[in-house]
Amino acid sequence: MTAYLHKGDLPDGLSFGASVAVDSETMGLRLGRDPLCVVQLSAGDGDAHLVQLDRATYDAPNLKRLLSDPGVLKIFHYGRFDIAMFQLHLGVLTTPVYCTKIASKLARTYTDRHGLKDVTKELLNLDISKAQQSSDWGAASLTPEQQAYAASDVLNLHGLKQRLDDMLAREGRLELAQACFDFLPWRARLDVAGWEDADVFAHS
Repeated sequence: MTAYLHKGDLPDGLSFGASVAVDSETMGLRLGRDPLCVVQLSAGDGDAHLVQLDRATYDAPNLKRLLSDPGVLKIFHYGRFDIAMFQLHLGVLTTPVYCTKIASKLARTYTDRHGLKDVTKELLNLDISKAQQSSDWGAASLTPEQQAYAASDVLNLHGLKQRLDDMLAREGRLELAQACFDFLPWRARLDVAGWEDADVFAHS
């Protein structure tokens, strides 16, 4: 569970294989107001790579290349927000994607508890701390506690995907889930364009 902190961008030549777990930390949850500060990634191998972005330029070509690589599946938990942030600040449309929160809502219809902490506890029997969620991610350097928190948000996403895929298959909802994942980058694009609070499919 080692977290590697890379200032500005991922190093050249770093590979995450066919799929990578992704999350981000920001100064808040408002698009256009709150900047993107940190992106964390894991190949599902027990290691996490943290990228503390240069907010003056957001010059991170290796990270941008990975996020938009059509051959690498990006696994999120509530990817809608992260994908919108990546489009707004990094200028990339992140595809293809998988969202464990959407998968949970489609598979775990017996509960309304779909937060990462709850899903991880039930499906993997692991407790993760959310104590650092509301901390200063724009600081010049991250504390060890912040680094551990950021890493914990991606280290288990591969395991959750496997468990959720099994449940979706059992309930006959894999195709429905995939359609939602395919649309997710475009839902995020609507958010960036100003429709974040509107359901464009609603009658009124």
